Amino acid sequence: MTRPKALISWSSGKDSAFALHEVMQAGEFDVVGALTTVTETFGRVSIHGVRQEILQAQCEAAGLPQRIVPIPYPCPNGVYEARMGEAVARAVADGITHMIFGDLYLADIRAYREQKLAGTGITPVFPLWQRPTPELARAMIASGLQAYIATVDMMKLPVEFAGREFDASLLTDLPAGVDPCGENGEFHTCVVAGPMFSRRIAVTPGERVERDGYAYCDLVMA
Repeated sequence: MTRPKALISWSSGKDSAFALHEVMQAGEFDVVGALTTVTETFGRVSIHGVRQEILQAQCEAAGLPQRIVPIPYPCPNGVYEARMGEAVARAVADGITHMIFGDLYLADIRAYREQKLAGTGITPVFPLWQRPTPELARAMIASGLQAYIATVDMMKLPVEFAGREFDASLLTDLPAGVDPCGENGEFHTCVVAGPMFSRRIAVTPGERVERDGYAYCDLVMA
C-alpha cells in the first residue's frame, strides 16, 4: 500500500526534528522533503538565525530534499503568505497531501496553519500536539537528540543561554515560568544529532549577536 506523501515543516530546531522522528517511527507517511523559510537578506533560517549550510547538512543527514521558501527582511505578512502559498501549490502539484508540524500547544498557531491549508489539498499533521512539555523535553534528550540554543528572547531569558546545549542541565537552569521546550518563544534551537539523522553535524557555538530584542548565537560548521 502506498503511503501518503508528506513534507515536514522544518525550522532547524528540536520540535520539528522530533516530530519527524515520531512520524518516521509510526511509518504512516512517506516524508519526501523539508520545507523551510529562509531570510534571503541574511541567508539564514527565519527566526532561528541558523546558517543555510547547517540547514543543508541537517537535511542531508535526515535524507530529505530541501524546499526553501525565501523571504525578505523585514517580511510583510502578505509577502510571507504569498510565498508560502506558492510553495504549497508546488507541493500539491508533486502529489504531496500532508504537512507535518512540530507545534506543541499554541492553539492560535495551529488554527492559523489549518486555516491557511484549508482547501489547498494539504492536510496539516501535529504529532506532538499537547504533549506535556517537561516530559517531552526529557524524551527528546533521552532519544539522543542534541541541539544548541540558537536564539533567545532577551525579555524572557538571559543572553548567556544563547549557544548552550539543550540538555538536562539546561532544563534545570531555566528560570521559573520558562517553558522547557521554549514553546512561548523563549528560545529556539538548532538540532545537530538525533535518531532522525544518519550522522552528527559538527557545529561550534560562535559569537553572540543581539538584534531586535533577541540574542543569536552564530553556530558555525566545525
